[in-house]
Amino acid sequence: MKLQESPFKGKTGITRLINAFGYSLDGLKAAFRHEDAFRMLLLLAAILIPLAFVIEASALERALLVASSLATLIIELLNSAVEAAVDHTSLEHHPLAKRAKDMGSAAQLIGLVNLAVVWGLILFG
Repeated sequence: MKLQESPFKGKTGITRLINAFGYSLDGLKAAFRHEDAFRMLLLLAAILIPLAFVIEASALERALLVASSLATLIIELLNSAVEAAVDHTSLEHHPLAKRAKDMGSAAQLIGLVNLAVVWGLILFG
């Protein structure tokens, strides 16, 4: 049995890059429009990232502050993608669907703990 693939999968070069960039923008727009958690984390990042360049910190510390802030956005995008895929498959309650969603949520919790630890250590350590 041959698997059906996206007709865009075979694109190469600049066409592929343009398509990929468009899909990425679509994903960011969808997350902003449909995900409250993403909007809250985006607001937090909009505060913390500029703050990282105002406080007294080394270049490495600034990089860690920015990276930990961006990581929470990345994790939320992946968590939301898992939730959307699970919901697309079925809206009925199933232990595996719950497990997938709970694991995505746990990943975000760890990301937020990481954010707090990095900022705490750099500001107060």
